[in-house]
Amino acid sequence: MNNSSNPAAPVSLWTRFYSAFLRAYHAYAGWLVSISWWRFFGMSLLLLVAIGILHDIPPFNWTYTEILTDTDVGKASSKKKLTPRPGRSQKSPVEGVDISIDDRGVHINTRTAKPAAPDSATLPALPASASASAPVVPPVPAISDPNGVTIKLPPGVDAQAIKDAVDEARREMMDALEEAKQEAADAAEAAADEWRPRVIRHRYGDPLMPLTMWFILLSIIIKISYKGKVQAEAKAAQATEVAESESLKRQVVEARMAAMQAQVEPHFLFNTLASIEHLIETDPPRAGKMQRNLISLLRASMPTMREANAQGTRDLGRELAMIRPYLEILKVRMEDRLQTEVRVSDGLLSAEFPPMMLQSLVENAIKHGLEPKADGGLLTVSAEIVHGNLAVTVADTGLGFGKSATAGTGIGLSNIRERLALLYGNKASLVLTEPATGGTSVTITVPYVSRASTES
Repeated sequence: MNNSSNPAAPVSLWTRFYSAFLRAYHAYAGWLVSISWWRFFGMSLLLLVAIGILHDIPPFNWTYTEILTDTDVGKASSKKKLTPRPGRSQKSPVEGVDISIDDRGVHINTRTAKPAAPDSATLPALPASASASAPVVPPVPAISDPNGVTIKLPPGVDAQAIKDAVDEARREMMDALEEAKQEAADAAEAAADEWRPRVIRHRYGDPLMPLTMWFILLSIIIKISYKGKVQAEAKAAQATEVAESESLKRQVVEARMAAMQAQVEPHFLFNTLASIEHLIETDPPRAGKMQRNLISLLRASMPTMREANAQGTRDLGRELAMIRPYLEILKVRMEDRLQTEVRVSDGLLSAEFPPMMLQSLVENAIKHGLEPKADGGLLTVSAEIVHGNLAVTVADTGLGFGKSATAGTGIGLSNIRERLALLYGNKASLVLTEPATGGTSVTITVPYVSRASTES
């Protein structure tokens, strides 16, 4: 028989690493959230001091050298050459300079190198008359320089003084040229130093301090963000706990109401059956009426407990359907001592109302207010809309709250308040008042919701 089950796939290295990283992250983030900000900054300061100390001890203080070069720029700068400007005509080399001074001013002319003289055989002979008739020009004093500079002076000028002045100007020009050459040499040396390779020494511990600063910054971000996540989870857990607590409270209150109902209904049922048995012998018509009302009451009340446990609310018309036969039975028992009045419009019969509350109020009004009173009184059940809420009032003209010998401990009203808080929160209320005419008035106010509209 072959085993059809496939073996579990091996966990990849990346999956194991990711799981370990998540566990470490959550552990570190949880620890960050658990400490205070003062403690966090104190530990961060201690960490910076420790890194500063480690930075100066082996092996972190060991160094290595980094050489920065720029060969491309160096080669480009070394290959620069002076080239003639485009479009500049090539002139003949300068052989010398002639400077002449006369009464019209100073005249400067350059002498270019003359081409080689043609062969004497090719030169035409000058006529003898031309050479004989040419005027004789007297010689002009001149100063010649070995560099090719000739200065022609007018007659009567001291040539030696001019020569001394020219020598002085030449010396100044040579000094200026030497100074310019030195400045050019210095500039060239500075340019060479600028592109000289630079040597930088690094420590192996140099990255420690920047990494520590980044680690502290990321820890601050994790502490802030993870704290918000932890608070949100705590609020969700608290809300869940509150919801469970409210559910338990509701179950306890419903159990109390069921227990009270279980205690009241048998007592009322036994008294009603005893009254029916007595009336069968004395007044059969009244016994039959009481029996029919008891059947109507049981038919209306039995589904109430099931619906209350399933839905939590019922329409007001179903509650009144249970109250009316109950009051009719009590009328037979109390005869003329009990008068009842129900003032509820048909439009409010579909309004939602918590089950068993109206019956509890009616039972309390009769048991503790009207039944102990010798001449009885009037019981009124009314409903109206007040500021968008449904207000149901049970009022009696009995002895008043807590004044009869059968007065209870108020547990029933406390249970009703707890049920209203569980169902509606602060949107519902129970108000007990004592009218000036006597008796007790209890009003339950709940948000108005029509079951006809919700069902549709």
